[in-house]
Amino acid sequence: MSGFEDPVIISNSISGVIANREQCPAIPYTPEEYAAEARRSTDEGASQIHIHARKPDGTPSYEIEDFQAITEAIKSECPGVIINYSTGAIGVSMEKRIAYLEACGPDVAALNMSSMNYAKYSRRRKGFVFKAVFENSFDTIIEFITAMNELGIKPEHECFDAGHVANLDPLYDMELIEQPSQISLVMGVTGGIRPTPRNVAVMADQVPGGPDGPNNWQVIGISRDQWKLLATAITLGGNIRAGVEDNLYLPDGSMCKSNGELVGKARQMVEDAGRRVATIAEAREMLGLKAA
Repeated sequence: MSGFEDPVIISNSISGVIANREQCPAIPYTPEEYAAEARRSTDEGASQIHIHARKPDGTPSYEIEDFQAITEAIKSECPGVIINYSTGAIGVSMEKRIAYLEACGPDVAALNMSSMNYAKYSRRRKGFVFKAVFENSFDTIIEFITAMNELGIKPEHECFDAGHVANLDPLYDMELIEQPSQISLVMGVTGGIRPTPRNVAVMADQVPGGPDGPNNWQVIGISRDQWKLLATAITLGGNIRAGVEDNLYLPDGSMCKSNGELVGKARQMVEDAGRRVATIAEAREMLGLKAA
């Protein structure tokens, strides 16, 4: 079977923590709004929902009760959908982040694969919108993986540069992770690799076993460069992610009205390239997850 015939897993980055409703009215705050957005996304072909929790007033949250309420609402509205939690944070203890994994038991949890400068730069302002050092040492990575293994949660390895993908190698050798892995190539963050189609190929070539090997890889494109990056990933045989955490705009430059609109455009790109969108059951099998 050629790469063009392979099903494509579409993930939905449903909220994020940086943008707010002043920038995009589609960003969900309450559990009910998360559930409605998840339904719009799954109706358009998303099989995995990546969750950053918020309080009902929109404030980012790392509290168990907020993750729990959002997850229960999404599961009620979208039975079987793959639930994927963020664990990335600056200034939030590992104990707190592991606690909501333990309490809520998502199918998948994102795991950042290296320390880095993490920033957003505005050319218009000639300055940084924000900037920080994002700590993800091997000690941190191993502690998260150990907890995820004990809890039966599959890690999603988020890699912001080519060298981050190589950080998987010792983890395989230590038998802390196994194939098939879920590897995300994150492009467009200042401090990480430049968001160009050629760099999608560079990153994909670093995936253990190669881009056509046993591991699943997806591209996460940040900001308006997203669409050309997703198009490249689809062509090269990868999976893709779309949603308001990553990008607020449709390819024509108009503001999206929902996560479903973004996922729908991603689905159209998949189909235009001669591939098809994976069902939730297929995505679970591809990622090595138990059936719903």
